[in-house]
Amino acid sequence: MPASITRLRRTGATALVAGALVAALAACSGQAAATDIAAKDSGKTAVTIGAQSNGAATETTIDVEVQKKIRDSLPKSVLDSGELTIGLGALPAGFPPLAFTGEDQKTLTGAEPDLGRLVAATLGLKPVAQNATWDNLFVGIDSGKTDVGFSNITDTEQRKEKYDFASYRQDNLAFEVLKSSTWSFDDDYTNLAGQTVAVGSGTNQEKILLEWQKKLKAEGKTLTIKYYPDQNGVNLALNSGKISAYFGPNPGVAYHEAQDKDSANPTRTAGTFSGAGATLQGLIAATVKKDSGLAQPVADAINYLIDNGQYAEWLNAYNLSNEAVDKAEVNPPGLPLDNS
Repeated sequence: MPASITRLRRTGATALVAGALVAALAACSGQAAATDIAAKDSGKTAVTIGAQSNGAATETTIDVEVQKKIRDSLPKSVLDSGELTIGLGALPAGFPPLAFTGEDQKTLTGAEPDLGRLVAATLGLKPVAQNATWDNLFVGIDSGKTDVGFSNITDTEQRKEKYDFASYRQDNLAFEVLKSSTWSFDDDYTNLAGQTVAVGSGTNQEKILLEWQKKLKAEGKTLTIKYYPDQNGVNLALNSGKISAYFGPNPGVAYHEAQDKDSANPTRTAGTFSGAGATLQGLIAATVKKDSGLAQPVADAINYLIDNGQYAEWLNAYNLSNEAVDKAEVNPPGLPLDNS
């Protein structure tokens, strides 16, 4: 996965543009048919996740029963519309496996829109996925044209000034190594001594890696950091042994592992680390307009999915089980203001 994905979720939200949504925010016309449900008070819906994902996920059909008590707690405007408008900031290129245009060149697929569809089914609403640029995702939420953002948005204290959150996934970074490698991170930076690790320039993970390099140097140990112009360069360096590991966003590592599992050089995850650093577990959260009344119903819907196993099925389909949370929380502690 390109290093820009971590930059994408760390920057941009503090300088949101004003004004009307651009045309790119129009709803994607290629929704998976199995998720186009009508609003209803009861009943069961079959939601297909991983549709047209081109190997990013195992296509899976998950049954979801409408939870009337949670549905009744929705704001009247959402109930009356019969729809849950799901915002994604994946234009122009998308970011597999989280949100991208599927192999049919029209279906908006990925872990993020699929969780939005599962939440909509729990609430008895029709999911309407809208793809936009990162900045216009927030314009949509601000204007009320988008109900909830499912777009790998990190919970930060700064963003809480304008938005409410319902957490649903850990915000993790990962070390990717060849499957034949015996090296593991084991949640201890000293295990990086003597290693050569690739990282994206200007990313959150580079900042963390440089801090570890400084600590190791003070201990008389070395950590060599390498940079490559794109992900293909990283993959070639890993395959040829020029680097011992790549440090990047966990979803991107999971995606590459799924793509290369049957190749001559399969890879594996050799450890993860919180994107928020050593003292706080970073969290990815559904994002709604502050005081809109949507955060709690969305969190309750996610907790229903957690308690009844559909959440685990969703994560497993995308090889993201190592980012599971035990419970969705409304406005949990986020990335501090001095590191937002």
